[in-house]
Amino acid sequence: MKDIIDGFLKFQREAFPERVKLFKDLANQQNPRALFISCSDSRLVPELVTQREPGDLFVIRNAGNIVPSYGPEPGGISASVEYAVAALQVSDIVICGHSDCGAMTAIATCKCLDHMPAVASWLRYADSARVVNEARQHQDQPSKVASMVRENVIAQLANIQTHPSVRLALEEGRVTLHGWIYDIASGLIEAFDGSRGAFVPLADNPDVQAIKYQARRVA
Repeated sequence: MKDIIDGFLKFQREAFPERVKLFKDLANQQNPRALFISCSDSRLVPELVTQREPGDLFVIRNAGNIVPSYGPEPGGISASVEYAVAALQVSDIVICGHSDCGAMTAIATCKCLDHMPAVASWLRYADSARVVNEARQHQDQPSKVASMVRENVIAQLANIQTHPSVRLALEEGRVTLHGWIYDIASGLIEAFDGSRGAFVPLADNPDVQAIKYQARRVA
């Protein structure tokens, strides 16, 4: 705990004075451009990976970067998504998984979670990804886990579209969906290309989108 407190004191002494105008501007309002949904894993820090300042990202973090289908699920995910999209009017939503994800490893390896019933219940929201992943052939366990991480991002992209606020924003062309996989060892990101149904290097494909949504014209 001492290291955490020392870090705060350093922030107060050094970082805050350098950004004092920014924090004054943010004191009574926020205008983030993106909703970033990631795993709670300590090795993935959205603001660090994207090099964003305070106020740039509206962040949701949970075990497995999961977005349950719309409903009164525990954790307030629906409320956070709705607020980001309907109130803050974010223009982009990123669902970001990562390598060596403990949650996805537990699912892919059928690890017993009887001693963590809350975790087991939460990971049921990744069942559609698990079923798809189990139906495929994998070279080895690491490959199976890596595939599960990717399938989970795709599944959560489908889940988030059941949220009314997101559905409306997509219909009106106000929001774009992105699915990312962050590799901890290399620092690289792969993005899901909805048009190809595959993950591609983000550095080489900066404009890639997870969902190509065509707004319908009402006659």
